Parts: sequence; C-alpha cells; structure tokens
Amino acid sequence: MLDSNIINFTNPSTFILMGIPGLERAHIWISIPFCAMYIIAVLGNFIILFIVKREPSLHGPMNSFLCMLAVTDLVLSTSILPKMLAIFWFNSREIDFSACLIQLYFIYCFSAMESGIFVAMAFDRYVAICHPLRHSITLTNPVVAKIGLSVVLRGIMLILPYPLLARQWPYCRTNVIPHSYCEHIAVVKLACTDIRISSYYSLSIAFFVIGLDVFFISMSYTQILRAIFSLPTKNARLKTFGTCCSHLCAILTFYIPTLFSSLLHHFGHNVPLHLHILIATMYLLVPPMLNPIIYGMRTKQIRDKLLWLITRKGT
Repeated sequence: MLDSNIINFTNPSTFILMGIPGLERAHIWISIPFCAMYIIAVLGNFIILFIVKREPSLHGPMNSFLCMLAVTDLVLSTSILPKMLAIFWFNSREIDFSACLIQLYFIYCFSAMESGIFVAMAFDRYVAICHPLRHSITLTNPVVAKIGLSVVLRGIMLILPYPLLARQWPYCRTNVIPHSYCEHIAVVKLACTDIRISSYYSLSIAFFVIGLDVFFISMSYTQILRAIFSLPTKNARLKTFGTCCSHLCAILTFYIPTLFSSLLHHFGHNVPLHLHILIATMYLLVPPMLNPIIYGMRTKQIRDKLLWLITRKGT
C-alpha cells in the first residue's frame, strides 16, 4: 500500500524554492551583494545599449554583437534575481510549475546564446586582424544579422528539450526544490522515474556548446596571435592585441565559472549543497555585471562617449 503522504504530481501546480539550504539565516546578508551585482548589470548594460544606439560611429559588427550580449545579459540576470530576492526578503518561495519551466528555459537558452555571441565576436576579431581589408565586405549588416539569428535559433532549439522533458516526467516525491532558482537537474531530480535522458542530454549539451564554442574561439585566436606576432614592431603588436583584450576578458569571465559550475554539479558529489548553489548563482550574475564594465573600460569609443555624456550633464 502506498504511503498516504505521497501524492502523484504528474504536473504539480507549484514548486517550492528553498533559496540556499543551510544558509537561511544569512539570506538577507547574501541578498545585498546579489542585489548590488544585479543593479550594476542592469545599469551597465542599458548604458552600453544607449551609447551604441546614440553614436553612429559605433554601428559596426563588433558593437552589434556587443548589443546582443547586453540584451542577453539583461535577460539572463533578470530571469533569476527578482524571484531570488523575493525568497530572501519576503520568504516568497512558491513558483508556478509552468513559470518554473519558463525560468529554467530562459536561463539555459540565453546562456547558450551568450556563448554563441562570444564565437561571433571571435570571428569578427579574426577577420579584422587577419584580413583587415576584407572586414567591411565580409561582415556586412546582412551577414551580421544572419549570424545573430543563427545564434538565437541555436539557443532556442538546443534548450527546448529541457522543459519539454521536464514537463512529461511524473512528480510523486516532493515539490520542494533545494535551490534558489529552477536549475534543470535540481528540478528533474524530483521526478519519480528514470531521468537519465534529461541528465545525459543536459551534460552532452553543456560539453557540446562549451566545447564546440571554445574550439572555434581557440582556432580564431590561434590565427589572430600568428598575425599579431608577424607584425614588425612591438607597439604595433601591443596595439593590435589591445583590440582583443575586452573580448578575451569577457570570455574568461563567462567560460571559467560556467565550466567549473557544470563539472561541479555533475561530479562534485562531496561538495556542500550551499556551495553548489552559490557558485551556480554567481556564474549567472558575474558575467552580466562585468561585461559592460570590461567593454566600457577597454573600448575607447565607448569610454570616450560615456565620459562626454557625464561631463556634458555635469556642466
């Protein structure tokens, strides 16, 4: 006879997000840096979008990809932070089943898009440095639009099975998610059936997206470095390499925490749960916060335009 306390949720109406189990008393203190990071991310990315739109000289391929990156970062951080802060501040732990799957989809879909944007940026740097005379005829507006569309469609299609598979599983154990947001594996682990399809698919997508994108970026920078080292003077080499610094910093900020969090989640079974959750949250918040700072500080045109706006408003 089945335990009367076990209810078969084929599609449970709600899930309960626990926040960061084990650190409940520190939720208010944890929320302060998270909220600050979110505010910086929102302001920074909106400033990038505003400056690029206002300045005609910035309407090039690289800055088109930068605007895509800013929009992606805004969606990515907004998909988790408001609900997370509601948990920390107001103990609002319930989330509708469909809303949970939508949040799950947005997180992974836009993460995949962000990875694709970095590949597109690497291709732009490759053409600009290795084939500078062909840059304007290679990366025309229609080509940039097609690259952007392919990045978006790739993210949409690859991640679509995540919520579709999660929706079809029967949930009969509990509807309590020991996490601060609807993380994919944390959700499907609640199903009372064999979830190896979801687990293997998510792992293969993580390695496929990250592995393939890192491979293409590495190939681009191999050619870029060859072109840089072939330049005749040290100043020319440093100046040319300087045009890649923003992109390289953004890549390291995104891929290192993402890869570490993914490996930790699948293989770090002895790591405390609260550390898992903190790292998984940080990798979604740190890149959206740092990307506008990196590009604002390292891109002279954006930096000069921002300083001009500030000084004009000051006077």
